[in-house]
Amino acid sequence: MKGKLLLAALLIAGFSANATEQAHWGYEGQEDPAHWGKLSPDFSLCETGKNQSPVNVKGALKTQHDKLKLAFQPGKQQIVNNGHTVQVNVSGGNTLVLDNDTFTLQQFHFHAPSENEIDGKQFPLEAHFVYKDQQGALAVLALMFQQGKANPQLAQAWRQMPTAVDQTAVLTTPLDIKALLPQNFNFYRFSGSLTTPPCSEGVSWMVLDKPVSASAEQIAQFRAVVQHANNRPLQALNGRVIID
Repeated sequence: MKGKLLLAALLIAGFSANATEQAHWGYEGQEDPAHWGKLSPDFSLCETGKNQSPVNVKGALKTQHDKLKLAFQPGKQQIVNNGHTVQVNVSGGNTLVLDNDTFTLQQFHFHAPSENEIDGKQFPLEAHFVYKDQQGALAVLALMFQQGKANPQLAQAWRQMPTAVDQTAVLTTPLDIKALLPQNFNFYRFSGSLTTPPCSEGVSWMVLDKPVSASAEQIAQFRAVVQHANNRPLQALNGRVIID
């Protein structure tokens, strides 16, 4: 039990904007993803793990699996610049049911360019919706953005996007998460990890197969605030099966 509680704590800390970092990490220089595993003993899985994320989603096995059961609840949202990404923390009530287990949305954040790829295609922007169940297990829903029309939901958040690290703001008009997602919830599923230190494994990943639109200006605005690419390179599947 103690081991499970420790794993849950590590998983939560890996996605928390407020977690005390045990070692500084980043996306450039000697703190970039290639060095994460050596920055701290706590980050060793970043180098030695066999079920790491992100991945190139290809050769998916066609199966019959349950459709995503998503529920959305309007509530307070806080946008944060944590130095690694721009993250939106949400209040309760947004749930996902997976394998008869209910997960609650904690936050969502963005990577540019995308971390996961679909059939070798990288997208200019990817959102990760981070869900947690009552035992602390994590599930991540990934949404790709392709360049095109301006996204009205992103526009609401970007108007208040903090430009300085550790700056926060309460969104005056919270995003409609349901409207941000595509109407079609077809997805690829695989077992993976956090894409940031400590790279903890055991995370259930779902990558939506249909992208939504964001304008070139919206993508550029995000990249200007983050100031560098914030995607971890692709990781080997090591025999993992991706199901469709």
